[in-house]
Amino acid sequence: MSADKFKNKYRIPTARAIWYSYGGGAYFITVCTRDYGHFLGEITGVETGRAVETGRAPSLQMTAIGQFLYDNLKNVTAHYPYAEIPLFVVMPNHWHAIVFIDGDKTPYMRRNAIARAVKTGRAPSLRGEMPSNEKMQQIDSFKGWLSVAIGGIKSAVTKFAHDNGIDFAWQTRFHDRIIRDQDAMNRIADYIKNNIVNWKIDRYGGGGKDGGRM
Repeated sequence: MSADKFKNKYRIPTARAIWYSYGGGAYFITVCTRDYGHFLGEITGVETGRAVETGRAPSLQMTAIGQFLYDNLKNVTAHYPYAEIPLFVVMPNHWHAIVFIDGDKTPYMRRNAIARAVKTGRAPSLRGEMPSNEKMQQIDSFKGWLSVAIGGIKSAVTKFAHDNGIDFAWQTRFHDRIIRDQDAMNRIADYIKNNIVNWKIDRYGGGGKDGGRM
């Protein structure tokens, strides 16, 4: 899990990073390995009950691939300036993340037309005056940039694995969900926070082998 924790039930720590203040949007992401193989690491302290015996929480012992993924998630903004990942967790066969796409930073000339209009008073505010269906359409329109960032991370990890002689692959698709309000943000953050602890009952990214559903 990332070191930057949310305040007050794992809320986003800065005023800027609130889902409805962005020209893009906030998303809950789940990415799974091919055939749910344990390429990214192993959870210790769960199966044997050692967490109870020793008083230590379960933890992920990452493989080299898992560590490379962790570093890419932690430093995503260095490669994709419009993307921020304030919270994530790497699991043996999948990873979860909250991802922000900042519409003011996407590399496309018309990317922030609505955002500029909001700032100049020429459009309804994204904070609540914009009808909810229009707001969701605006957030949904930035999924292409989300796909670029997530696809780039997946490709970098795959290349790293292959360069090191490891037969590794991701599932073709990843699962994404728009985070619609602060309550949903808090629930998802708690889910991510507790993912390692709940490994024994939730091994496939949430909700079974379809992955990605809480």
